[in-house]
Amino acid sequence: MKRFANLKRLGFFTRLLDEAPAAERYRFAAEQIVRAEKAGLDSAWIAQHHFHEREGGLPSPFTFLGYVAAQTSRIRLGTGIVTLPLESAVRVAEDAAVLDLLCNGRFELGVGTGGNPSAFAAFGLDGTQRNEIFARNLEVVRKALTGKPLDGGDTLYPQRPQLDKRIWQATFSVAGGVRAGKAGDGLLLSRTQPRAKDAPNATLAEIQNPIIDAYLEALPPGAEPRIMASRSVFVADDHREALRLADIGLRRALPQFMKGGHLPPGETLEEMITAFDTHVGGPDEVIASLRSDATLDRITDLVFQVHSVDAPHPYVLRSIELVADKVAPALGWTRTAPEVALAG
Repeated sequence: MKRFANLKRLGFFTRLLDEAPAAERYRFAAEQIVRAEKAGLDSAWIAQHHFHEREGGLPSPFTFLGYVAAQTSRIRLGTGIVTLPLESAVRVAEDAAVLDLLCNGRFELGVGTGGNPSAFAAFGLDGTQRNEIFARNLEVVRKALTGKPLDGGDTLYPQRPQLDKRIWQATFSVAGGVRAGKAGDGLLLSRTQPRAKDAPNATLAEIQNPIIDAYLEALPPGAEPRIMASRSVFVADDHREALRLADIGLRRALPQFMKGGHLPPGETLEEMITAFDTHVGGPDEVIASLRSDATLDRITDLVFQVHSVDAPHPYVLRSIELVADKVAPALGWTRTAPEVALAG
């Protein structure tokens, strides 16, 4: 039984968290995106994080995506996200415009308010004002991309007004859904969210469906919804092998998970898989698991990431293939790009 009738695009997402030095992390992530393109996926997304390599391994997303753009030709490349309050808004617009030109219009600009509080301090900013800074910076990015005069009268070169229609906003909240909807932007939903103490067993769908409701209600008349959900998905040829690797990865990720405000999970692997909102196993198990996520009936884009299993690089490459070949088609995704024969 297929579901997810609104699903148009399938993507791969990475926070560049391979257990390796930074240079290898970047090489591995690039190879994973190249493999995603060869497997026929529609998009690849990377996250930006400053300072804390256990949260994410990449502070410079535009530099990295320029490197990846030179190794790919079709797959769309997105930021999920640029931490906009920590960046110069004009520089974000400049980098985005140049990158989009270099990759022939394949770039998608995802932005958010995120960022560790200590990161704000390092940039000389007050983390309690992140929402206000985000709003100001996003307005400047839009003005710059569309060629409107900036403070002082200058205008951006090169201008790239097309990118104004390819902005996505990430949020954990209903208010963020309203903000993205009013702007006509895409909505980025996370792979997991902390549960409230009064609703420790809430499903991800129960948390995220109200955000989607608010987003759709706020969209301007005639605006086409763009709703992307990220999900933790790790698929292996053997179910037992998938669980073995999940046990290693989730236990390794637990301290960082708790720092993010999540409630303590139980000790068993099954309890940890549930707490991390992870879909793991062989193809059949992962298909059944994803079908139980009611949020996914309403999305236009599904992106999957191997975090927090974070299996070794060869297993990640194989998981990408299995998602494209077996899991996603069972959920209603249709490969629109030709699959490329894989060497080796």
